[in-house]
Amino acid sequence: MTLRLFDTETRTLRDFTPLVPGHASVYLCGATVQGEPHIGHVRSGVAFDVLRRWLAANGFDVAFIRNVTDIDDKILNKAAEHGRPWWEWAATHERAFDRAYEALGVLPPSAEPRATGHITQMVQMMERLIERGHAYPSDGNVYFDVLSFPDYGKLSGHKLDDVHQGESAGTGKKDPRDFTLWKAAKPGEPSWPSPWGPGRPGWHLECSAMAEFYLGAEFDIHCGGMDLIFPHHENEIAQSQAAGDGFARYWLHNGWVTMSGEKMSKSLGNVLSIPNVLQRVRAVELRYYLGSAHYRSMLEYSDKALAEAATSYQRIEAFVERVRERAGEIPVGTWTDAFAEALNEDLGVPKALAEIHHVVHEGNRAVEAGDLEAARTLAGQVRVMLGILGVDPLDAHWVTPADDTSAIAALDVLIGAELERRQQARKDKDWATADAVRDRLKAAGVEVTDTAQGAEWTLTKDK
Repeated sequence: MTLRLFDTETRTLRDFTPLVPGHASVYLCGATVQGEPHIGHVRSGVAFDVLRRWLAANGFDVAFIRNVTDIDDKILNKAAEHGRPWWEWAATHERAFDRAYEALGVLPPSAEPRATGHITQMVQMMERLIERGHAYPSDGNVYFDVLSFPDYGKLSGHKLDDVHQGESAGTGKKDPRDFTLWKAAKPGEPSWPSPWGPGRPGWHLECSAMAEFYLGAEFDIHCGGMDLIFPHHENEIAQSQAAGDGFARYWLHNGWVTMSGEKMSKSLGNVLSIPNVLQRVRAVELRYYLGSAHYRSMLEYSDKALAEAATSYQRIEAFVERVRERAGEIPVGTWTDAFAEALNEDLGVPKALAEIHHVVHEGNRAVEAGDLEAARTLAGQVRVMLGILGVDPLDAHWVTPADDTSAIAALDVLIGAELERRQQARKDKDWATADAVRDRLKAAGVEVTDTAQGAEWTLTKDK
């Protein structure tokens, strides 16, 4: 089955046909490093990591670019509020984003360019736009002439009469709907030399110049959050195509993480930072939660929803561990047709997860029946499918570090003794004692499962 993706520009599901057979070029708008990342910030990283893994699993050589916006009004304002140099503020929070992506098992990009490292390419693009009559300098600024681009609004559906760029005030605009490519230097702000005087780039120009530099004048897929459709991505299309580039052939946008129906953002104060959330669940469980909804849907956050997702993942994990304990190491197998159909239909992760849970159910039945070879095969299928979603429990990224093995061994001895006590109580028909042992273990985060071969235990949460 052909991979079909929902293209924001055409508002249709389109068969994915790469520009170059066997290759896939992807650009993801990365972080504006103004502060600590919260779970809303990293949802796009998780969602499009699944896209990247699925493309690679199907034989594509994937070039995946995720940029860093390290110069921006918000960064300058935040740094000034805290009395820190802007470059230190940006670098500090870039590292925080890197730690968050690493913790959640998001594969590192092929390249991660910073805006400040590509001023030359931005100046060159502005020169082309001015030469073609799509941009003009004024008072040391450079603006894009929106009326010069007839297709403006084709991505977002905005009408010109409704356009408000929402950018800080500049001087010399011909039309208030024009957007800034280059901001003239202000006292105390960082600046770079240009043919129009010292200044710094506008936000939209950064991505167009970096995408062209790393992926070429035309590339396959441009990704980002739905809040970027306008004005950011609309302006990227306008300036890139006006400069002569074909630019992105497919546009993919992920939904927000919301709380009480509102987008999670610093301005609303409803922020859940990655380190704080990882005090409640393991990183693999947080990734499972963030990736469990369809990437285009809103993900409404609640502590209950997070806990339910963690429990759901633990059931899958427990099956894989149970089979490994009984049948030995589990080689990565082949995904099922139903799983492939789900992901090929616009990365339908909810249906893919339903298929994984179905295979787990069949695998548990095989274990109960004593058919360990069948269980091992099914566990191999589960592993490969979880691997595409980035949450294979036996992947080296998620395996307990070697220095923790002694603690696990100690737990096994202690819990084993409790389970023997419970088993004896059951033989003696002392149901109160047996139930008390089970309840005590459950309160400590240990789930007990009775099988034909005896009681087994798994950790239900990261204590």
